[in-house]
Amino acid sequence: HVQLVESGGGSVQAGGSLKLTCVISGFSVTSDCVGWFRQVPGKEREGVAAIYTGGGRAYYADSVKGRFTISLDNAETTLNLHMNGLKPEDTAMYYCAADVLPYGGSWSAAYWGQGTQVTVS
Repeated sequence: HVQLVESGGGSVQAGGSLKLTCVISGFSVTSDCVGWFRQVPGKEREGVAAIYTGGGRAYYADSVKGRFTISLDNAETTLNLHMNGLKPEDTAMYYCAADVLPYGGSWSAAYWGQGTQVTVS
């Protein structure tokens, strides 16, 4: 039973920072890609950042490059998203995801967390 449990969302002023954390269980992360997506009401869910396990490559959406950093800890069972220089347009529900395909204009994933809200004012 795959479980992805996010935490760390909240409200912050523009220019501030937040760290999102996702604990992954029931899923073998070996040679796989995990990541973060976000969604605002009325818009499609979009990929934000993704990383291949085992020290693999990281991918970022153009809108967050240079501001967000994705990382894996704890034997690659904890996925983090460090968000700096937050902007009001970063306001969204953020979802942890596993079995991510971070290619093309529309990333996809097979497994999802329940989401954590980030609000930037």
